[in-house]
Amino acid sequence: MLLLNMFRGLCMALADSVPGVSGGTIAFLLGFYDKFIFALNSLVSGTKEERKKSLVFLLKLGIGWVIGFLSAMLILSKIFESHIYVVSSLFFGLTLFAIPVVIYEERKTMQHHLSCIPFTLIGVAIVVGISILSKTIGGGGIAFEGFNIGAILFTFVAGMVAISAMVLPGISGSTILLAFGIYVPTTTAISSILKMESFESLPYICALGLGIITGVIVIIKAVNRALVKYRHQSMYTIIGLMIGSLYAITQGPTTLDTVDGAALEPLSISHVISDPILILPFIIGGVVLAVLEFLSFIMEKKEKNNA
Repeated sequence: MLLLNMFRGLCMALADSVPGVSGGTIAFLLGFYDKFIFALNSLVSGTKEERKKSLVFLLKLGIGWVIGFLSAMLILSKIFESHIYVVSSLFFGLTLFAIPVVIYEERKTMQHHLSCIPFTLIGVAIVVGISILSKTIGGGGIAFEGFNIGAILFTFVAGMVAISAMVLPGISGSTILLAFGIYVPTTTAISSILKMESFESLPYICALGLGIITGVIVIIKAVNRALVKYRHQSMYTIIGLMIGSLYAITQGPTTLDTVDGAALEPLSISHVISDPILILPFIIGGVVLAVLEFLSFIMEKKEKNNA
């Protein structure tokens, strides 16, 4: 089970590291989401025995997650900046194809509760609102240079919101960072620290980490309660968050620095469809999700045989 949970954590980290689907979505697709949320909740407020069992499970996941996250951070910043439209197209495909998968998985929960559709609109509005607000506040992005208390507090809040997204089977926490305009500065900063090149951005990374820790403590009980007692409303909201994240992903290029004095244009869907270079990664996004669904089937079968 160690290797299995390490692989699960690795897949979650790769999803969490890029704008698109969340690590929670991967956990959902691989069939261990409820166990993951229960473990986090138990770690915060469970009994001694529950905490011990949850800690062992989360440590196994954590090993794979750290390996995947550090690997992604070492290569993502350069790839994201040099191939922004190709990468954004991949993320767009991942998210778009994930929406019907999540709806299918939760069809019994959603099919008789169409009155909850307004929650989907709320989810869309949240992500689109954050994307628009980030441009107003951060001008499309925040530079992690020097010491700015306002930017540090902004990063702390972004960390809290991002970890909330990461534990939900919907929008990626990285998409939230993208919407706040700090995804590229964060990946670049972490990469520089890992390579021992620069530590100027360390206060911001610490603020982001503290925001993530605070977010876990504050939000996990609410998430667990919502999924258990208000699952219908929660799933419709999650679908809305995923739909809204499509808009955030198309705005990804605008968070980068200007090129030759001109700002990059948002990702155009018509451009994706008509450009062979962009349509391929878009399709790959669907293939990746199909592979994950197959792995979920294999893992569930293996766990039943070991039970």
